Amino acid sequence: MLNIKNEIRKLDSLSELNELSAFINDCKVMLGRMSFSVGDKVYVVQKTKKTEGRITKINKVKCVVDMRGRLYNVPMSMLEMRK
Repeated sequence: MLNIKNEIRKLDSLSELNELSAFINDCKVMLGRMSFSVGDKVYVVQKTKKTEGRITKINKVKCVVDMRGRLYNVPMSMLEMRK
């Protein structure tokens, strides 16, 4: 992991960093598709908080999550499994 971080620091343009960020988000979505299923309890992770919810439907890139009685379309990259 340390080697990856050092290689990222060597990037010298914002466009390369944006491309890497898009790639990482795509990887998160692929991992999410493999690990999430309807009925799973998840956290919706935002910058300053985590909100509990339950997946009610899985779409290509987003999941429909029931949080506090309301349904939200949430990108898979923002979801984290509850333990």
